[in-house]
Amino acid sequence: MAWSPRHSAGRRLQLPLLCLLLQGATAILFAVFVRYNRETDAALWHWGNHSNADNEFYFRYPSFQDVHAMIFVGFGFLMVFLQRYGFGSVGFTFLLAAFALQWSTLIQGFFHSFRGGYILVGMESMINADFCAGAVLISFGAVLGKTGPVQLLLMALLEVVLFGLNEFVLLSLLEVKDAGGSMTIHTFGAYFGLILSRVLYRPQLEKSKHRQGSVYHSDLFAMIGTIFLWIFWPSFNSAPTALGDGQHRTALNTYYSLTASTLSTFALSALVGGDGRLDMPILESKLKVQDTCGVHNLHGMPGVLGALLGGLVAGLATREAYGDGLESVFPLIAEGQRSATSQAMHQLFGLFVTLTFASVGGGLGGLLLRLPILDSPPDSQCYEDQIYWEVPGEHEHLAQGSEETETQA
Repeated sequence: MAWSPRHSAGRRLQLPLLCLLLQGATAILFAVFVRYNRETDAALWHWGNHSNADNEFYFRYPSFQDVHAMIFVGFGFLMVFLQRYGFGSVGFTFLLAAFALQWSTLIQGFFHSFRGGYILVGMESMINADFCAGAVLISFGAVLGKTGPVQLLLMALLEVVLFGLNEFVLLSLLEVKDAGGSMTIHTFGAYFGLILSRVLYRPQLEKSKHRQGSVYHSDLFAMIGTIFLWIFWPSFNSAPTALGDGQHRTALNTYYSLTASTLSTFALSALVGGDGRLDMPILESKLKVQDTCGVHNLHGMPGVLGALLGGLVAGLATREAYGDGLESVFPLIAEGQRSATSQAMHQLFGLFVTLTFASVGGGLGGLLLRLPILDSPPDSQCYEDQIYWEVPGEHEHLAQGSEETETQA
């Protein structure tokens, strides 16, 4: 059913009011709690009589730039395969990431860098905020085209809090090692989004089925997003790693893994595609989980696999393999506080904790987003830019959409 004029007027106010409320609250919290860290504060840095070249900025900023490009360009264009949802894919990525970066700085700051009553920020906090935004955008992929911007902002509001809590439990309490964010980013973001999508299941979404397909140029833009992510993934995985051999090794391993996975993907796509041709498929859900962007396959399963392999690597860690470098990779094993087997069990338990946080959080998020007062597109107008964006030629499409709605009614 199409929106009534009264509903449209209410919808017009929801987004600006929520944006202003969230930004105002965030600005106040920043003013009260956020301060520069030692690497950034002019007085503290110069008081230590450091050389400017020693500042962390010069070591971390190149990686940060790459991760930042992945978040805003890579993720945004990765999701433009829907033929009539390009503005929504890129634009709502922009909106969600801009909010998540601020909100996650506060949430992660309270958990990880709260000193003397203040959250201390610098290059590392900027990178970590981008990682949290990445998890939110992974979840966005599972509900792409089926939710409005107000719903998405509320999803981000809840998810960032749970992301920070899950990250704190894994990294600070359990002291697991999560290379590349397999658990904290990919697994959490994917299954939070999938459970949320399941709670938001819409049996009448078939009315918008014709808009779920792609066209030549939309798939082309999606390939641009894919290549952006592909190029910068070594930076994404290595950005938070300790400087030195660990960071170097992480970038190197990711670099060669990407090339191997690409050849494997081309081989399998040609093998299962019709007449041996390469295909850009959208996999259909069979469990009433309307996973628009295939985040289960793209992030969920790889995240779980990475977590399992992380447990295996921890179980096989020895001083013979790592030498003195064991202290930077698995410090608790090196110090004798844990055996390799115990570290492996902690790694696996971290995966269980992540899946629990993601499932419970996604369920709660879905219930929140189902509230009837929230801005949600009608079943017959999902995956459609014109409902939220001014698009050239929109009046023709809206008229056509109204005719379709009346016919279906």
